[in-house]
Amino acid sequence: MSFFAILFALLLEQVRPLARHNPIHGALRAWARWSSRNLDAGRPHHGWIAWGVATVGPAVAALAIHWALLLFVGWPAAVVWSVAVLYVTLGFRQFSHHFTAIRDALDAGEEDRARELLAQWQQVDAAELPRREIVRHVIEYSVLAAHRHVFGVLTWFSVLAAFGFGPAGAVLYRMSEFVTRYWRHRTSQQGQPASEALQLAATRAWAVIDWLPARITAMAFAIVGSFEEAIDCWRHHAQRFPNDNDGVVLAATSGAVNVRLGGEALRSAFAPNSSQTFSAASVELSPDGDTESTPGREAEPAHLRSIVGLVWRSVVLWMVLLALLTLARLLG
Repeated sequence: MSFFAILFALLLEQVRPLARHNPIHGALRAWARWSSRNLDAGRPHHGWIAWGVATVGPAVAALAIHWALLLFVGWPAAVVWSVAVLYVTLGFRQFSHHFTAIRDALDAGEEDRARELLAQWQQVDAAELPRREIVRHVIEYSVLAAHRHVFGVLTWFSVLAAFGFGPAGAVLYRMSEFVTRYWRHRTSQQGQPASEALQLAATRAWAVIDWLPARITAMAFAIVGSFEEAIDCWRHHAQRFPNDNDGVVLAATSGAVNVRLGGEALRSAFAPNSSQTFSAASVELSPDGDTESTPGREAEPAHLRSIVGLVWRSVVLWMVLLALLTLARLLG
């Protein structure tokens, strides 16, 4: 039933997207804050305990409700619950409005407006960014946001649902991404900072959890894009990016649409207030965030339309594969 849950969640999210500031995400932020405040004592094992409570706890709760509905109410109620969880964790509309606004500004020749929108989205200094670099950064941010909001969630939801764990995978994936980003910025916010042990535990766990989704996303981009170039770029240029998993996705994207990605990183204009948004930050901003560029054409506004097509073709590929697996299971 995973296919129907994902389909209905995507349709619902397109018709009525979840508001940026909503009580569900607010409760999850409060839970992550409570976990670090009460369980983070600075030791490595304390960091893992805090991470487990903050991420595995909500996933187990989602799974318990799924099983309770399945056992005591029936599978239709369990499907409705899966749709509700996916509606909260999955979706383009949690980030696509930023992409659309910047693209429209570039199409209208309003480069200053595009720089302003990019700066507001990622909390970076984009005041002197040339046009091609605006496009490049928008592509990088958007592709990684699509990966974390859509394809990563789809991967873990589908994998764990196949073993009877329902929507637990979607919750685990999104919470893992969020707490890693949230705790990293605690030291720049008021209140008790997250310890280095906690940040290290969250970063290591996130790298493991995102390993499989990143490679599935890259493979999907290669299949629906230029396959040979995407695979070649993945093999030879993924290591040019600071984050291994992000590098795989960006390198495959570069080859799939023949666009140059990587280069000088944007610097943070001020510390992002990660406690106020559950939306995935796309690219790690750090002093050593500069990378070597991948091969390909200089980024142009036309590439933004290519990226939209690449992402939507990948979604269709996902849905076709899930439909075939569901049909095979029903017939088998």
